Amino acid sequence: MDVKIVDFPPTTVAYQRYTGPFGPAIADFWDKIFNPWREQHGLGKRVTYGIGLDDPHSTPPEQCRYDACVEVAADYVAPAPASVATLPGGRYAVARFRGQPQEIVKVWQEFYTKVLPGMGLEPRHAPCFERYDAEYVEEEGGVFECDLFAPVK
Repeated sequence: MDVKIVDFPPTTVAYQRYTGPFGPAIADFWDKIFNPWREQHGLGKRVTYGIGLDDPHSTPPEQCRYDACVEVAADYVAPAPASVATLPGGRYAVARFRGQPQEIVKVWQEFYTKVLPGMGLEPRHAPCFERYDAEYVEEEGGVFECDLFAPVK
């Protein structure tokens, strides 16, 4: 896994929250709810983020929370049902992911349990997230790419 360390600036996002089991339902949430909302409000070609707020190994599936986010200006007022938040800035370890949706959980686990400790890095208390390019395209067969951001000390 190729990892780089970056200083990420605080970033304002508009988001909508999904609550329920992680997996295919999150893709449905993006396709049927969040992306249409983004397009309706002129936010279609912007960088987006996915934030899993709970560990699906220790949180009951029906209580897992996930935020679908899009970058906005600091003074943006989000129309309902979205809200506005700021992704915390700071030092992050970043790795590029390319693969099938069902593979990303395993890659996150490897990132946190093997790669970061192997580099002598400790996690910092802040959310980890996935960053999707403004020109995000999912390839045939479901293959996609994103950057995995893990906050580190």
